[in-house]
Amino acid sequence: MNRHEHTHDTEEHAAHHEHGHREEKNFSPEHVLTIRAHSGLSGDMFLAGLLRMTDISPEETERLLHGIMPDLAGCLRLTRREVNHIGGWHVEVSLPHQHEHRTLADITTLIAENGMDDAAKRLATETFTLLARAEANVHGKRPEEVHFHEVGALDSILDICLSCELFIRLAPSHFVVSPLPVADGCVHCAHGVIPVPAPAVLELLEGVPVRPFPGEGETVTPTAMALLRALNAQFGPWPAMRVERRALVYGTRVFPDAPNGALFAWGTTEQH
Repeated sequence: MNRHEHTHDTEEHAAHHEHGHREEKNFSPEHVLTIRAHSGLSGDMFLAGLLRMTDISPEETERLLHGIMPDLAGCLRLTRREVNHIGGWHVEVSLPHQHEHRTLADITTLIAENGMDDAAKRLATETFTLLARAEANVHGKRPEEVHFHEVGALDSILDICLSCELFIRLAPSHFVVSPLPVADGCVHCAHGVIPVPAPAVLELLEGVPVRPFPGEGETVTPTAMALLRALNAQFGPWPAMRVERRALVYGTRVFPDAPNGALFAWGTTEQH
């Protein structure tokens, strides 16, 4: 073998070796989280699903809650629940009663000073910022002038902050959500009886695929809508994945003849 032949063989081997590594990198499995919202999505449903996907212990949940806000310690319990004889999961929350209305600055300060992971703090701050902007557009105010009522209550701080902590732990490469079910009807809130989707939800729905739901009333809450936006959800059909964890979760509201609140599934992309 002459020198040129040896060089050619070496280069060919190197190219083949490099190509093999590119294939291995390109097709390595990635983690996928999907939510299939059959009859809606709310903050407590979001939280129940992520608790099941992370499968953390009650003790670790308590540690995270205390880090978010000491008042939240001991307030949450993940339980089994049946709707129309179909079993699923639900979060039971018992919170101290508070009348405090918070501004965006109040909430972002609370988040900045608590014990959350830095990446989770950024997501939680972005979620509340999206809500403030939506409410500001609805009421003709600046975001910093918005006073949160339902959204600023302790339960929404719990839902958003703990959901962001759990999402950071999962760190999915792909987050895919089904088109959102929407219905006609109305909802009672601090501003009286208003049509659904609620104005803040409507502000956040731009560009999001929806589908009709046969029931009446609020199917997607402002908290859930802002979380989907902040967590950069992509909308579409079931992703190609190998399912490793799954959960059916229920919110507080029950629709007649619609037991399947939302399905959560976690897994990996198929390797080709």
